[in-house]
Amino acid sequence: MSVPLLAIVGWSGTGKTTLLQQVIPILSSKRIRAGLIKHTHHQMDVDTPGKDSYLLRKAGASQVMVASSERWALMCETPEKQSIDLSYLLSRMDHSTLEIVLVEGFKEEPIPKIVLWRAGIKGGIEELLDEQVIAVASDQKLALNVPVLDINRPDSIADFIADWLRKQQVG
Repeated sequence: MSVPLLAIVGWSGTGKTTLLQQVIPILSSKRIRAGLIKHTHHQMDVDTPGKDSYLLRKAGASQVMVASSERWALMCETPEKQSIDLSYLLSRMDHSTLEIVLVEGFKEEPIPKIVLWRAGIKGGIEELLDEQVIAVASDQKLALNVPVLDINRPDSIADFIADWLRKQQVG
């Protein structure tokens, strides 16, 4: 059985990362181990210039794994890839240690999602709503056909996720 995926999507500046920083420890306190896949549109480098792993990657290694007793990380160069393949990224995770994988971004993917929407943020909510949306977290009262959660109450959002996850495991 595959680990359930749940995306947290919204326009830039909505607070996706901030909310996840608050929700993940609450899920952890409920003994729900969450993995995370974050999409970014920015140039990124998780390596530190000047470190051995950086130098070896820049020397041409297409994959570099850095490992210690506390953690390990795999960096893969993908210059020929046109787009990011979420299912491929998910396949790189150890599902045996997870109950759920939270996905930040990837709003076009056909996976269950919670939409974040705040008043004053560029972009309308209608553009984010599709048949995969299981809830909306907002600072506004909205009349929608899905539950509307208070974006400023990470505890209630974590409870919603925990309840949703229970239903996935039963069903």
